[in-house]
Amino acid sequence: MKIAISSDHGGNILRKEIMSLLDELNISYQDFGPQSSDSVDYPDYAKPVADGVASGEFDRGILICGTGIGMSIAANKVKGIRCALVHDVFSAKATRCHNDSNILAMGERVIGPGLAVEIVKAWLGTDFEGGRHMRRIEKITELEG
Repeated sequence: MKIAISSDHGGNILRKEIMSLLDELNISYQDFGPQSSDSVDYPDYAKPVADGVASGEFDRGILICGTGIGMSIAANKVKGIRCALVHDVFSAKATRCHNDSNILAMGERVIGPGLAVEIVKAWLGTDFEGGRHMRRIEKITELEG
């Protein structure tokens, strides 16, 4: 599995925590920054992750900003992306099982690093169930035009 990861300035600290987790789990990833705590615009950092996942260069992506809202909105503008904003373990599992989410968004100002690590583990370790959920994913794809 290969992961694309990025944040804005509001998610820098949590992004580094998640990259440490990915290192511990021996999961390959590419960090799209930012490399400083200077203020940046989240769409500029969501786009390369979403483009990389949509193209198949990466299997999944992780985006972090202050709330996770801006990143998830921006990522979901890219055709083929199903980015889920998640702040609890149950939703992390559900969005993989039922929605086949390919990008996870979280908010550093909403959750702490301990919970974020558990969310990422659950999200990475849960497979899409397919079956009746596939029909719904196909309908989402149709909405993209």
